[in-house]
Amino acid sequence: MSTVHAFTDDALGDLDALGVAARIRGGEVSRDEVLEAAIARVGKVQPQLNAVQVECFERARHQPPTSGLFAGVPTFVKDNADVAGVPTCHGSAAFTPYPAKADSAPARQFLAQGFTVLGKSTLCEFGLTASTEYVDRPPTRNPWNPDYSVGASSGGSAALVASGAVPIAHANDGGGSIRIPAAVTGLVGLKVTRSRLLDQPGARQLPVNLVCEGVLTRTVRDTAHYLAAAERHHPEPGLAPVGLVEGPAERRLRIGVIRYDVLGRPVHPETDRILTSAAETFADQGHELTERRLLADTQFVEDFTLYWSLFAVLMSAGFLVGHGRRFDPRKLDPFTRGLARKVARNPHRLPGAIRRLRGGPELYARHFADVDVLLTPTLAHPAPRIGEHSPGQPADQLFAKLVDYVGFTPLANVGGGPAISLPHGLHPDGLPGSIQLFAPHGDERTLLRLAYELEGVAPFPRIVDR
Repeated sequence: MSTVHAFTDDALGDLDALGVAARIRGGEVSRDEVLEAAIARVGKVQPQLNAVQVECFERARHQPPTSGLFAGVPTFVKDNADVAGVPTCHGSAAFTPYPAKADSAPARQFLAQGFTVLGKSTLCEFGLTASTEYVDRPPTRNPWNPDYSVGASSGGSAALVASGAVPIAHANDGGGSIRIPAAVTGLVGLKVTRSRLLDQPGARQLPVNLVCEGVLTRTVRDTAHYLAAAERHHPEPGLAPVGLVEGPAERRLRIGVIRYDVLGRPVHPETDRILTSAAETFADQGHELTERRLLADTQFVEDFTLYWSLFAVLMSAGFLVGHGRRFDPRKLDPFTRGLARKVARNPHRLPGAIRRLRGGPELYARHFADVDVLLTPTLAHPAPRIGEHSPGQPADQLFAKLVDYVGFTPLANVGGGPAISLPHGLHPDGLPGSIQLFAPHGDERTLLRLAYELEGVAPFPRIVDR
């Protein structure tokens, strides 16, 4: 199938979020013109991509003017963050939709930048898998090729940004859920250091807080400027601020190249080709590259699997308590129920798994003993076709596929460090390639500088060119 995109000569053009905001501030276009252009674009792509969980176009039309770096820029919030007056369903049919009473902390930080919210974007149920697919409705599809997965769990946001419906959207990442959809849709996806941005209610009380908030964008500068603005809204006392990063640095770095996944297995040949191309690009720019291996092992995978499965239990129980009759656990999909059973079969293993995962920051830091940055694939193989990761299949079968696919992203979630997925090259099927960069705790600045450098010397693939 051909690409699905809405780029055209309207008030949005092919601009990124900063470009749109600058046009509004400069009076070249009005906020209303931009809003109507975005609504028309969403209408064009939604029938094929199914990326919108709920729209609130009339609410957006009546929203008072906003202030902030991105004032007037249209966007979507992922449907696991409360926005006052809009339903939150966490990608699940178990909820009876009803309006949230207040903005969640991540939504407040995001909306403080002046965005105009057009609605909520889709995610897989509770964000527990790596493809935005369902058993009770059509999947969210990849705009580069709708036969393929858009990734997860921020798949709806990725589809809307990659297709040009909006230039930026809210996302979050508990095991790769910013970086995975960024990787398969040609976007920039930064997972920040743990606690850098405001978290969902209760996240910091978990034994291991895996989830970080963020955005999906088409340019490095949008990601960098958003992070700086979000930090100004709420500086994190325990972390030195990243500040505004506006371009590459002169300093040349020691980059460790990792070609084998968390179980020591080689990646797909196409994935390795993209990684080699990126490594050669960095080497050509004067960086020192050396081959390295991940220090995690089979025990890490088993511990993460069990703890991830615990999320299905905690969220199901929490939503039942918090939403009462508006939450029907009988409507949970088979994958969520299967994960819950996995915990029920092995409750005695949880304390040890949690204890080892709490040592994640130390394990993560050891990777940088003699390198400044790690360069890895984002995913172990190219995006699967729709249906291959359906949540309707047995949970153990699907989780085995996830281990084969998502072999590089969870380390940063357990370790709490920053990581960024960047577009690079194209696969033979026309889908964009990607690479991932890791840096030590708190060093998003180095990641953004390298991202600017890669974007400058190897421009990111564009859907409009396909």
